[in-house]
Amino acid sequence: MNLYLDASALVKNYIDEPGSDRVRLAMSRANMAATHLISRAEVAAALAKAVRLNVLRPDDAMACLLRFRRDWPSLIRLGVSELLIAHADALAWNHGLRGYDAVHLAAASLWQETLGSPVTFAAFDAKLWGAAGQIGLLHYPDDLRSHA
Repeated sequence: MNLYLDASALVKNYIDEPGSDRVRLAMSRANMAATHLISRAEVAAALAKAVRLNVLRPDDAMACLLRFRRDWPSLIRLGVSELLIAHADALAWNHGLRGYDAVHLAAASLWQETLGSPVTFAAFDAKLWGAAGQIGLLHYPDDLRSHA
């Protein structure tokens, strides 16, 4: 499986919350795991928010962040290009997506096109998850309602 993880899925590899076990299993089974460069900032921001909301203690969040930073080089990191942003522009408009969600979806879509083989798009945002299926990506998990 070629697995693309948006930040909402990727962060589940580092903290325990609904869907974390499923993400870890998918990552262990993936031939390739990819994300967009923006995930680095998004995961750090999610961990910082977890501290602000008292979901994680600061030292636990820092341990998660350090593990994430250690693992970062093992991910395929897709970058920014004019083509990707133009595709994200259209996806944001056509599917009513937030900006970074559209960037993730565009990155996965272009990766699938480049590979010439299916990409499974892991996300835990319902609108983004649904849009992934509409544009021809496999989506993960199979049924988002049971993992939200």
